[in-house]
Amino acid sequence: MTRFHPVRVMIAETDSGLFVRGGVALPAEPREESSPAMESERTLLSLALNDESSVRSALMGEAEPGAGSALDPRTQALVQLGVLVAIDAAPASYGWSVDAALAAGATVDEIVGTLLAVAPVAGIARVVAAAPALAGALGYDIESALERL
Repeated sequence: MTRFHPVRVMIAETDSGLFVRGGVALPAEPREESSPAMESERTLLSLALNDESSVRSALMGEAEPGAGSALDPRTQALVQLGVLVAIDAAPASYGWSVDAALAAGATVDEIVGTLLAVAPVAGIARVVAAAPALAGALGYDIESALERL
């Protein structure tokens, strides 16, 4: 089967079950002796090759937080929170993300630390815009805090 990558690079599946792209061969099925490092490499290469089933799995997520990921559920929830800040997500998204992080064992300090950690990459404008939504999701009364200033 021949597939095309979005940047129009041909990807071919050989008779031996390897996907080949630019001299890189990727086994179609994991080997029995696969290690976590080999699985990570396979996942990364499959996503880089725009493998339909890998992309679908990544987009659909897993049934349980942290399943199939080398990240523990707490870290995964904090990373997802950082991504929400980076993409300037809707305020309602922060409520879900904060609930997931707290349920996974994250502390309020770690949640705020995640906000600060993404500032150099996402930009201070995104962080400042996210702060009220995040504070609201944590149960802080922003209105009364502003009145006291």
